[in-house]
Amino acid sequence: MKISDAVYTFLSYAEITKNQSPKTLENYTRYLKLFLSFFGEDREIEAMTLADIEQYRIFLYRREDKHGKRLAIKTQNYYLIAIRSLLKYLVRHDKDVMAPDKIELAKVAPRVVDFLNREELERLFAAISLEKKIGRRDRAMIECLYSTGLRVSELCSLNRDQVDLIRKEFGVMGKGSKLRIVFLSDRATQYISEYLKTREDNYSPLFTSLSNRSKKIIDITGKGEMFRMTRDAVEKIVQKYRKIAGIIKNVTPHTLRHTFATEILRNGADIRSVQEMLGHSSITTTQIYTHVTHGQLREIHKKFHK
Repeated sequence: MKISDAVYTFLSYAEITKNQSPKTLENYTRYLKLFLSFFGEDREIEAMTLADIEQYRIFLYRREDKHGKRLAIKTQNYYLIAIRSLLKYLVRHDKDVMAPDKIELAKVAPRVVDFLNREELERLFAAISLEKKIGRRDRAMIECLYSTGLRVSELCSLNRDQVDLIRKEFGVMGKGSKLRIVFLSDRATQYISEYLKTREDNYSPLFTSLSNRSKKIIDITGKGEMFRMTRDAVEKIVQKYRKIAGIIKNVTPHTLRHTFATEILRNGADIRSVQEMLGHSSITTTQIYTHVTHGQLREIHKKFHK
C-alpha cells in the first residue's frame, strides 16, 4: 500500500469514523504531510522499517522553523505520535506494517504550569475599563474563562442559548466530542448578563467581534457566525490587558484555565473532580496541577506523621 493512500484513508477514518475535532484533523494533516514529503508518496508503507524512522527522527531533530529555531522535543514527538496513530490504524485493518510501539518518544522535561496569583488576577480584571461596550464584552469573556476553565476554542464556540444564566451552568463539547458541565461564578454571571444587555442583535454567538460589525460586513446566514470571536482575537485581548495591568509573566487564555484549576485544587477540590471540570480524558493530564497541593501534603504529613 502506498504511503499516500495509507495517509488518505487514515485521515478519512479520523474525520468520519472517529469524528475527530477540526483541530486534531488539522494537526494530523500537517504532521503526516511532512512524513509524506520525507519518505515519498509512492513508497510502500509495508517496506518502512525502524531504521527509516530513526532517519526521520534525525531529520526532525535538525529541522528548523522560519525563525531558524529547531523544533522543540515535544513538537518532534507530536510528529512521531501521528505516525504511530497511522500504523495502529493499519494494524487494526490487517496491514503488514511495522509495529507502532517500536517508535519510542523522546523524554520531555516535566511541564511547568503558569498561573496567576490572586493579586495578579485582580489586576488583570481591574485593567478592563467598563465605560464602553467592548470593555464589558472583554470583562465578561475573561471572567467566563476564569470561572469555567474553558479552553479558548470552547469559549469561542459558545452560543447565547447554550448558557443558562439562571442555573449558572452549561454543557460544553470538548476534545474528543466529550460533553461536560461547567459552572459560572456569581461574578461571571453578572458580567455576562451586563454584557448581553448591551447587545442590540440576536446573533447566536455568545461573544461577538465589534470590529467586524463596524466594517458593515453582510451576514447572509442571519446568525452572526461571521462575527463570532476567534481564538487569535481572544488571545490578543488577554495580552492587551496583561500589558495594561503591568503583569510581567506571559498571560494567555490557557493561563486562566491553569489559574482556575490551581485555585480549586488549593481550596480543597480533589484531582478527579478537577479532571471532570477541565474535560481531561486522562487523569495523567490533570496531574500537572498537583504541584499546588504540595503545601497541603506537607501539613498532612506534619499532622499525622509522628
